[in-house]
Amino acid sequence: MKDMGEADVIFGIKLIRSSDVISISQSHYVEKIIEKFGYQNSRIAKTPYDSFIALFKIKSGVLVAQLSYSQIIWSLQYLTNDTRPDISFSVFKLARCTSCPDKTIGGALDKVLRYLKGTVSVVIRYGKFPNVLEGYSDAS
Repeated sequence: MKDMGEADVIFGIKLIRSSDVISISQSHYVEKIIEKFGYQNSRIAKTPYDSFIALFKIKSGVLVAQLSYSQIIWSLQYLTNDTRPDISFSVFKLARCTSCPDKTIGGALDKVLRYLKGTVSVVIRYGKFPNVLEGYSDAS
């Protein structure tokens, strides 16, 4: 067995250590998704999902390419499992429409990717908590 030092990347998750905090990120994977699906020059979205858009499985209308839609959804689901819970709801809703995505659903997926483009550097931080237990009470 060989000691190779502290790990920087484990299972595609980048570990960033400081004195009291460990941060995890998949910014390299987000950049890869944006490049792979051609969103480098798209404008940034401030939110991953518009709640006023109704997403339903439809049997008619203009459909988008199901294979590329499925590839994007699977890539995003990998992100939601580890480091990007902020897109979980929208990816879950969009994954339900994988069998027959139409233009509206494709536009919603487009918005998630544009949101990711603007939030590439998002990390999850795990820090130390003090060993002091604090409690508050209202006397009235």
